[in-house]
Amino acid sequence: MGAMSEDMDDVLDAVGPRLRALRKRRGITLADLSASTGISESTLSRLESGGRRPNLELLLPLARTYDVPLDDLVGAPRTGDPRIHLRPIHRHGMTFIPLTRRAGGLQAYKMLIPSRPEPAEPTPQTHGGYEWVYVLTGRLRLLIGDRDLILPAGEAAEFDTALPHWLGSGDGHAVELLVLFGPQGERAHVRARTRRAGSPAR
Repeated sequence: MGAMSEDMDDVLDAVGPRLRALRKRRGITLADLSASTGISESTLSRLESGGRRPNLELLLPLARTYDVPLDDLVGAPRTGDPRIHLRPIHRHGMTFIPLTRRAGGLQAYKMLIPSRPEPAEPTPQTHGGYEWVYVLTGRLRLLIGDRDLILPAGEAAEFDTALPHWLGSGDGHAVELLVLFGPQGERAHVRARTRRAGSPAR
């Protein structure tokens, strides 16, 4: 019974950081969240910082606002089903498919930008963090500050999201890309180790 109680405490303690990471990822302020859920900003802040214990009265409106299942908010483990459940998020006419489930740290997404007959009007945004993108298919138009780039399939870019940035289709056709997003100061590091022919692998 004691172990079960400790496990429950661990799950509840992880809810606050999970909620904060989710809100930051969506680019939502506490004021926005308060307006959409009816929960006061102070309560939401205390919930995220661990000063307020999560309960259904608080979690249900948050699950509705974020459009995610309740078990995703609390990180409840799924049992008995080996399939990976990818739940798409639809925002600004684009689709984001989360590929990671842990709160905090680097987050991975597959992003789908649909085709459209007319070019989308760029609406650059800023937020804390660092982003790395890799184009799987199509041609990505990437605005970063005063730079206007076209990235074909197979190309990657990384940038500080404190700079005004915007992602869209470079030619009106659909684009698929992988996105890694990290909190401020956390970057994706790509390393390759080479060895001489004939030398033993470590």
